[in-house]
Amino acid sequence: MQGEVRIDKLVKTYETRQRKGLIKSEMKLVEALKGVSLSIRPGEVFGLLGPNGAGKTTLIKCLTTLLLPTSGEAWINGYRLTKDDNAIRATVGCMLMGERGLYWKLTARENLEFFGALYHLSPRARRTRADGIIERLSLGDIADRTVETYSSGQKMKLAFAKALINDAPLLILDEPTNTLDLPSARELRAVVRELNRDGKTVIYTTHIMAEAETMCDRVAIIDRGEVLALGTVPELKASLGREEVTRIEGVISAGANEAVGRLAGVSHTALTAVNGHTQLTVVSADQRALLPRLIEALVAHNALVQKIAPEEVTLEDVFIARTGRTLAEDTAVK
Repeated sequence: MQGEVRIDKLVKTYETRQRKGLIKSEMKLVEALKGVSLSIRPGEVFGLLGPNGAGKTTLIKCLTTLLLPTSGEAWINGYRLTKDDNAIRATVGCMLMGERGLYWKLTARENLEFFGALYHLSPRARRTRADGIIERLSLGDIADRTVETYSSGQKMKLAFAKALINDAPLLILDEPTNTLDLPSARELRAVVRELNRDGKTVIYTTHIMAEAETMCDRVAIIDRGEVLALGTVPELKASLGREEVTRIEGVISAGANEAVGRLAGVSHTALTAVNGHTQLTVVSADQRALLPRLIEALVAHNALVQKIAPEEVTLEDVFIARTGRTLAEDTAVK
């Protein structure tokens, strides 16, 4: 079925050589995907939420035939991966993070018409399609300049435009707002919503919690190659049950974090650097009862507390509860 994706136990492994200084060490087997299984319904915006290095881009590259999975199966728009790859490529529009598939010596208009030709659009159809996309994305001011003169944000917008040229029923966007300023990111998200209302299925990968919450019908939280949780945003938040979230800002050491994590009633903690200070997120069963002991543990470990406040549960809190880390942590294999 057009716009439907089914993934069954997809595995991707590869070998990497680790280094210690200038000395090469032995090869190491890396499991980028560990038996991922999920289904994406036609017409929904499906989010893949996870930190950098979680396996989101590897999964996307497998689904778009750019990488060959080690094992497992997938069906995209009714076509079987590794069996019907040409048909898959014809029915998917894809924008990869850090897009490099643009020709810098060509203009935006020439790029779009060139890629339209690769999809076997007639000269008239690809010109019409390119003109419509340029207007829709407000690229008119730069459409006839060469790509090498663009800012990084303008290149990202053109990469998004390229993903629309074949008018595919399935649109796959990998960190599409990366490097965009706030107005441009807001504009791109609005276009994605319009495309979804027009009937397109969208796979939207992000490490930004707010994007996943506002954009996606359902979200899969992925980390280190595994799907940790899957459901609507309200379902994922409700999965924490009666647990509550407290955030503390100030100067907080790793020792203080460990002490808080040992308190009765605390299920998870995560310590991150935010704008020059430290933020400690505490997931606990009874916020009110915990607070005096929480403050005592922080003071005992010389923490300087500037702000302490209860907050509503977010998708990042769900991720912390599953992993003990925040979405800001890079889990890529070095």
